[in-house]
Amino acid sequence: MTNLSVNVNKIAWLRNARGENRPNLLVLSELLIDSGIQGITVHPRPDLRHITPDDVYELSLLCTKKSVEFNIEGNPYSEPTKIYPGFINLVKEIEPDQCTLVPDSPDQLTSDHGWELKVTEHNAIRNIVEEIQTAKTRVSFFVDPNLSQINSINEVGAERIELYTGPYASNPSPKVLSQYEKAYHHAKDIGLGVNAGHDLDLNNLELFLSKVPADEVSIGHALISDALIKGLDIVAKQYLDLCK
Repeated sequence: MTNLSVNVNKIAWLRNARGENRPNLLVLSELLIDSGIQGITVHPRPDLRHITPDDVYELSLLCTKKSVEFNIEGNPYSEPTKIYPGFINLVKEIEPDQCTLVPDSPDQLTSDHGWELKVTEHNAIRNIVEEIQTAKTRVSFFVDPNLSQINSINEVGAERIELYTGPYASNPSPKVLSQYEKAYHHAKDIGLGVNAGHDLDLNNLELFLSKVPADEVSIGHALISDALIKGLDIVAKQYLDLCK
C-alpha cells in the first residue's frame, strides 16, 4: 500500500486571498486526516504566498495529536527574512517526520524539476542533511528519474527520494513510465525509500502506482481542485482507494 500525504498549500492560498481565516486550514486538515490519509505536506516559501510559519507550528501539533506524518518540503537555501525564519531554522525547530528538499527558486510558481547535484556540491549538501536529520526526521530529495542523481542523493546521506512526476503527468506513455519504473527499482536496490509527487491525479495515479508502487505520494493541487466539485472527504477517500 502507498501512503497518501496531502499538500494543503492550496487551502492556505485560498484563505490568504481574503486575509482572514476562511477556509480554516486546521479544520480542513483534520477533516482530511479523519478521512484516512496518512500524512500532511506543507511547502512554506519566504513570500508566505500560502503556508505561514504559524501554520507549520499548528499543523505539526495537529499531526502529532492525530498520529499522522508531517512532511515539510522546501529549498534549504531559503534565507531568513523579517517574516520568514528560513527553511533550515523552521525544520530544526519543528523536527517533522520528513523533510523533503526541493530546488525551487523564490519566484517559481511551483516546483518543476528535481535536484542536479554536482560532485563539488556533495560536501555542502551532506552538511545540510546532517544538520536537519534526526532520529525523528528523515530526509528526502525531490528528483527527476535520473539514476546518477539518485546515486548522488544516496551518497549525501538521504533516506528517501521523491520522484518529480510532472513529465509523466504530461505524457503518461509506456516509455516515460518505464523511466520512473527503472528509477524506482534502482533507488530501492541501493536502499532508498521512494516517494512521488506533482500533477498526480485521479486519472493517472492508478497506472503510475501499478508500475511504481511508491512508499508515499504527495498530492495537493489536483485533490483540492477535485474537492471543489465532489467534496473534500469524498475525494480524499477516492485517492486513498487508488493508493490501496
